[in-house]
Amino acid sequence: MPMKTQILDATSDGIAAAAEILREGGLVAFPTETVYGLGGDARADRAVARIFDAKARPHFNPLIVHLPDLEAAALYAEIPDLARTLADAFWPGPLTMVLPLRPDAGLSPLVTAGLDTVAIRVPAHATARALLRAFGGPLAAPSANPSGRISPTRADHVMAGLSGRIEAVLDGGPCAVGVESTILGLEPGPVLLRPGGLPQEALEAALGQPLASGGNAAKPNAPGQLASHYAPEARVRLGVTTPQPTEVWVGFGPDCAQAPLTLSASGDLIEAAANLFHILRLADAQAGAGAGIAFAPIPEQGLGRAINDRLRRAAAPRP
Repeated sequence: MPMKTQILDATSDGIAAAAEILREGGLVAFPTETVYGLGGDARADRAVARIFDAKARPHFNPLIVHLPDLEAAALYAEIPDLARTLADAFWPGPLTMVLPLRPDAGLSPLVTAGLDTVAIRVPAHATARALLRAFGGPLAAPSANPSGRISPTRADHVMAGLSGRIEAVLDGGPCAVGVESTILGLEPGPVLLRPGGLPQEALEAALGQPLASGGNAAKPNAPGQLASHYAPEARVRLGVTTPQPTEVWVGFGPDCAQAPLTLSASGDLIEAAANLFHILRLADAQAGAGAGIAFAPIPEQGLGRAINDRLRRAAAPRP
């Protein structure tokens, strides 16, 4: 039987109410600088199982654990020197690191999909940080949308997909970054598992070396590695400069002035990343039955890598 999903304002009272729901084993969607996350107590098997159930998410796909700071992260994961260096540079922020799981971490094995590693991030969004402090523990929080569908960057996006399946949404307004966090593995060396809100170039500058690319769609060790993901109902084509009459064209840059929708009219990749999932939803709504969505080319640099990664997964054949 569907439950009533509350919308809580991002005030001290709303955050306190959200933290109490989480302590009682409930689920609360909350804003981060990247996308809205669906939070549950990462130590509680039932709460984590409910995240999977609410999202209809494959149980072999691990979850990211959100924590307020590096000190808290060290309670659940081993933090090698390289991870500390990167944390000092990029936490709080849109970087997730896959780290060795501490034997005494006490996390639900559903969070790690039974692996001996855990994906951890320290979000920068003020509301997320306030909620983590009020809750006082680790929150498992994948994106707050049905699994494989378009990620939510606003509270109404969450309600459209999960209303009646979770207890509450903490409304902190639109997300500033708009694509999920960058995920970095560190063993045996630094490897980019998922491009995201922290550009690859920034990581490479901090590391002083190029990043290898990795990830296994068949057996992921971090979220966002499934081949088909972020999928709208309509079919998606990429790199389109001349759309078909039945397609909704999404432009990028000043050469696409005729496009009815655009990720960024000026060709700004930061603006495009922030708009991506909202525009994808609008295009899907406009496409209607039997139509498609055509995206103009996006440069494969900076945040363009993350945008193209999400679009390739949206366009992939559905399982």
